[in-house]
Amino acid sequence: MLDETLLDSPEGLAEADHRALLRGAAEAGARVRTAARHAAEAGVGDLKPDGRPRAVLIAGPGAAATQTADLLGTLAGAGSPVTRLAPTGVAPAAGALRWELPGWAGSVDLLLIATPDGTEPGLSLLSEQAYRRGLTVVAVAPAGTPLAESVSGSHGLFVPMAVAPYDHDEPLAASAPGVLWALFTPLLALLDRTGLLTAPPDALQKVADRLDAVAERCGPAVLTYSNAAKTLAAELADALPVVWTEGVSAGPAGRRFAAALAELSGTPAVVAELPEALAAHSALLAGPLAAGADPDDFFRDRVEEPPALHARVVLLRDRPLGGLTAAPAARELALTHDTPISELEPEEGGELETLAELIAVTDFAAVYLALASAPR
Repeated sequence: MLDETLLDSPEGLAEADHRALLRGAAEAGARVRTAARHAAEAGVGDLKPDGRPRAVLIAGPGAAATQTADLLGTLAGAGSPVTRLAPTGVAPAAGALRWELPGWAGSVDLLLIATPDGTEPGLSLLSEQAYRRGLTVVAVAPAGTPLAESVSGSHGLFVPMAVAPYDHDEPLAASAPGVLWALFTPLLALLDRTGLLTAPPDALQKVADRLDAVAERCGPAVLTYSNAAKTLAAELADALPVVWTEGVSAGPAGRRFAAALAELSGTPAVVAELPEALAAHSALLAGPLAAGADPDDFFRDRVEEPPALHARVVLLRDRPLGGLTAAPAARELALTHDTPISELEPEEGGELETLAELIAVTDFAAVYLALASAPR
């Protein structure tokens, strides 16, 4: 059950936030600036690539690497494939994971390694394998780690991950806001230099500014009635989030939101892109999870029971191109099945800015839901 009184208690939220998730969300803009500075100091801005890589491979553990690959692949488009190398192993632990290069990978390809840990033996082995095969290797990880030594020793480019002192207080959550921006930002700057996407220093500055603006609107001191993230968290209490996205930037933002809900608050969610989502989730909204569905005995006493889980649509929209939009059909489908709907749409701006806003607001919402629903 969600403790809605906690949402409007900044002191209570701070006390409940043992993993510094709110602080990470609030300082996302600062993390982008620090990460961009680390990339510049590592020499990313001075690179003079011979040409676009044939393919970009991304390796790393867990949700952070998955989301980074998803975001970069979306922004780069179909011009140069961005592929995540999935690990194998017996457990999701640093020493148990292994990564392998595809057989076709060679000197015209680029390997990116992104990890908030840096002690994974499998990533160091991958870096050495890539060096022998002639791939260009770029890694973002904490400084002073075995991976940093391996990449530097193999003539790769290493960018120290932008970390905060509180990152070391508790084990890092892979979906924590600070982790994403610390890994994502240097790789944005790098792919800008290779010509795969557009993310010059002034664009990264605008991303940081947009993240600061969201933190002002969605921070813990802002009351629920005027706080989009707290409102969304309250709306998702005891609900199954059905996340529908529309627009290029909204897709990876929605998938990250679903992952953050699962990892941070233990809330399952389903996600799909419009217009395909309408067919994919129509039966879901009409089934036992529909708002009006109640398969139980009408006369049973429910006073001491938690409310039944029902679906709630969350519509994340980037601004559609050409005026084409499936949003009216999405609203009609939800209302036809008595399913409530929440909508988020960023303010105008560049692609990176609107993407950052969608991620930031949903990050705050996932954190608020995690803190206000945690057992105490």
